[in-house]
Amino acid sequence: MHGGRTLTSSAAALALLAGLGGLSGFANAADLGGNCCADLEERIAELEATTARKGNRKVSLEIYGQVNETLLFWDDGFESNAGVYTNDNSRTRIGFRGKAKINGDWSAGYRLEIGVRAANSKRFNQDDPQAAADSGLDIRDSHWYLSSKSLGTVAVGRQATATDAITEINLSQTTEAQKYSDIEDTGGGLFLRRADGALSNLQWRRLIGEGGDQPGEGERRFDAIKYTSPEFQGFTVSAAWGADDFWDVALRYKGEFSGFIVAAGIGYGEITDGVQTSTTAGSRANIDAQQFGGSISVLHSETGLFVNFAAGEKEDDGLAPGLDNNDNFYAVQAGIERKFFPIGKTTISGEYYDYSGAALTRTLFGSQVIGSSVESYGFGIVQGVDAAALALYLNYRHVTPEAQTVAAPTGVALEDYDFVTAGGIIKF
Repeated sequence: MHGGRTLTSSAAALALLAGLGGLSGFANAADLGGNCCADLEERIAELEATTARKGNRKVSLEIYGQVNETLLFWDDGFESNAGVYTNDNSRTRIGFRGKAKINGDWSAGYRLEIGVRAANSKRFNQDDPQAAADSGLDIRDSHWYLSSKSLGTVAVGRQATATDAITEINLSQTTEAQKYSDIEDTGGGLFLRRADGALSNLQWRRLIGEGGDQPGEGERRFDAIKYTSPEFQGFTVSAAWGADDFWDVALRYKGEFSGFIVAAGIGYGEITDGVQTSTTAGSRANIDAQQFGGSISVLHSETGLFVNFAAGEKEDDGLAPGLDNNDNFYAVQAGIERKFFPIGKTTISGEYYDYSGAALTRTLFGSQVIGSSVESYGFGIVQGVDAAALALYLNYRHVTPEAQTVAAPTGVALEDYDFVTAGGIIKF
């Protein structure tokens, strides 16, 4: 019995020690909780110090952007090569935007966007495969705006003007991989090569309105004031004015009829004061250039079949006196866009492009260009990956340039180009 009492006492002592240990552990847990909260506050303070955030609580801040890089293969009839380039069809960029509500009708906001070209798919050539001088950063947007639900929006600063991309309206995924109506963004910097192999110093994109932009396309970015109306029955009207007496107006529409989604736009632009990169490439002051263009995109929701069409015309008084100063183009793309696979939509398309140009102020093999044309066809596939906001693409394009000069009025025998692009664009 004595031994039994001893065991019982020992068990009680052990239980007491365990209880004290539990209290000690509870106290330590409480200490850890205090240290944990202090550590959490310290981590939050560190994140606040290193993370981009709003300068005030009234105006929102959103960071957005995309990365669009591609492997580009090219062949000019005598030379072929490949490289990795920023796809200038919709180049890499990062931006900041936000707005603040003033009252039930009015708001104010801003947009700052920087374009990034690691290597320019539009400007490289046979002698400069990386186009180092045309790579780097550029300001795409830097403007503020006031917006009224009932009256419209006025924006001031660097921005897309009213006719920007008016000839590029496209409801399919192809718009950011390979534009059907803006072909010079893929390999347009390659020099023209004669059929005997001689290489010129004139890039083939220069045959398209001297600057490489389509007739009627409009200025891509301009320091301007722009007004955009409220949407009414799917229609919006916009107008812009910028430095050097540039102005343009545009009408756009988006709607749906009997299962067909339709997006379209037309625009007119004019500049009356000398050289500009897109609207005119003339070299004399106080000259005029006018352009008119538009496009339409129709997508059948049920089948995924779509068709895009674009056309434009430009008259440029800055070209050589006494020679043709009109150029025009049209382009068409058709295909199907459906979710064949669970990961995202697949787009399969074919395209055709035709440009007829005026005289240029430039020379080809030492003789002034008095006429030019560019014809192109191609096809491609784009695969969306919804879970990653990613689109992978593979495209082929064949380009046939033609030029007439004073020395060769019936045409210079030039080589064609072949291009293959394989890349991806991811958005954030």
